[in-house]
Formats: sequence, C-alpha cells, structure tokens
Amino acid sequence: MPPGPEPAVSVIIPAYNEAHRLAAGYARLAPILPSLGADVEVVIVDDGSSDATAQTAAHVYRALDPVIVRHPHNRGKGAAVATGIARARGARLLIVDADMAIDPEHYPALVAGLDRADVVAGSRAAAGAIHYGSRARTWAGRVFHLLVRHYTGVRLADTQCGAKALRRGPARLLALLGTIEGFAYDVEYLHLAARLGLRVVAYPVSWRDVSGSTVRLSRAPLAMLGDLRRLRHTTYQLPGVVVAAPAPASLAATLHHHGALGAVIAHGADDDLVVVGRHDALAAAALAADTGGSLGAVGLAALAGRRVEALA
Repeated sequence: MPPGPEPAVSVIIPAYNEAHRLAAGYARLAPILPSLGADVEVVIVDDGSSDATAQTAAHVYRALDPVIVRHPHNRGKGAAVATGIARARGARLLIVDADMAIDPEHYPALVAGLDRADVVAGSRAAAGAIHYGSRARTWAGRVFHLLVRHYTGVRLADTQCGAKALRRGPARLLALLGTIEGFAYDVEYLHLAARLGLRVVAYPVSWRDVSGSTVRLSRAPLAMLGDLRRLRHTTYQLPGVVVAAPAPASLAATLHHHGALGAVIAHGADDDLVVVGRHDALAAAALAADTGGSLGAVGLAALAGRRVEALA
C-alpha cells in the first residue's frame, strides 16, 4: 500500500533495553499529544535490545499505530536516531528519550520553534549549569561541555539534552553526514549544523532524572571523548548527483527502487544536488544515468547555504 498523508510531526524514540521504562514514558507523553497535532507519527527504533523493548513498544504505543524498526544488534543511540530520521515521514521531527525525562509539556514549543529555525535544542542549563542526581555525573557533564567547546567550537550549554526538534530535510542531511553512532551524536549534529549554516536555537526545558539509564559512567565518557577528538579530522563526503533545476519528480521513485532511504535534495541558485548515504553510491549512479546528472563526491562546502528538503 502507498503511504498515507504526510504527518505534521514525527516523534522519534531511540530505545535500547527500555522495556521497563516505556509505559511510564508514554504516560508522561500522552497528555500533550493533542498539542502536537491530530496526525502525529511515532517511530520507535529498537537498537538491538536483549529484552522485550520492541514488543513492549508496540503494545504501549498501540493506540498511535507506531512504526517499529529493529536493529539486529546494538549499534548505539546515534545509529538508532539516524535510522529513525530516515524512516520518519513528518515535516517536523521531534527526537526524545524513551523515559520522557524532559518534561513533555515543552515538546509543542520545541516543534513550534522550527518556524524560525532548522534545529531547536532543548536545554537543561537555564541556570547556567546542569545539576544531575550525583556529584560525579554533574562533574562529568561539566568536563564534557568544556571538551565539546574545545574540540568542536559548539557553544550550546547543553548538547546532550534528550529532546530536540528538527526540520526533516536538514535532519536527514545531518543523519547522512554523521559518523558517530554512540551517545556523542548530538555534538556532531550541532557541529555539522554550524558548518552548514543551519539555524540552531536553544529552548529552556525542565527535566527529571529517571533511573534505569543505559549510559554507563565508567565507559561512555571515554567513548564520547574519542568521538569528539576525531571530529576535527573527519572529512565529510557523500555520493551525490547534480541535476538541472527544477529536479524531475521521479527522483524519489528511482532511489527507492535501488534501496536508498533517507536521501535529500539540496536546492541551489542554479542547480539541485541529490545526496544519498555513504553506502548508496550505486543508487546515485543509477540516478545520474536516469537524469543525465553529474555523479560525484559531495562535501560540506558544496552543501552549505543550500535549502534542503527530504526526498520522500
């Protein structure tokens, strides 16, 4: 069956071994769903859980007919978010944690902020710093924030907040470009957004520290530090096809036929640039043959300043 009408908002929930927290999270989310619109899509990505996360999610969210996607093995939160972005059909995306630790009452305002921005990042640092439930976590968070500034130049006070809203086109481009599959994916998205000239704003949110997180203080910081250090030296290139504007309407069908999901079209003054994932070069080649476009590697300089739309 062909997909139904495009929803106004897609709520993306990455989940790893979250079976025990999904029901309580949904109970916090449900009261504000009408404020997000009548046609909300929910996309839940089970990141290779060893518990019953996928089955529990399907049951808990059954009233919303959720899209459930399963990774065959645990890849990381960033990978789960990227999968959710590729599958989401809403014009506006809201990425939230399964426990809904960020007060869902803020979610409509985050989405509304996309009227003036490409990315709206929730921030728990309204008082100047984030205070976690323990001194060790608070200290680790402050050190991480200093390292983020040092290695990336990103100056948002809270890069790791578990609630962000993004326009679907820019979100897809960030997901295609991103290389970090773990917890530091947020930093890379914000780093890339700055380099692409996207509009990013922060929105103050309140939160509660919900027990049962899969973040391990003993291991996660070291992995995140390694990811941060690599960002400076990452060369971002994707397969792309330059086509004459206006681009033909058959682009999406051609890419889907060749298995390419999550593609975008970046509109310029004189041409359009179709960008696909790193593993979809064959789909890009087929598209170039079909359209007479020019196939090549696309970097950040070629993408910066373009208006980006998702290819359905």
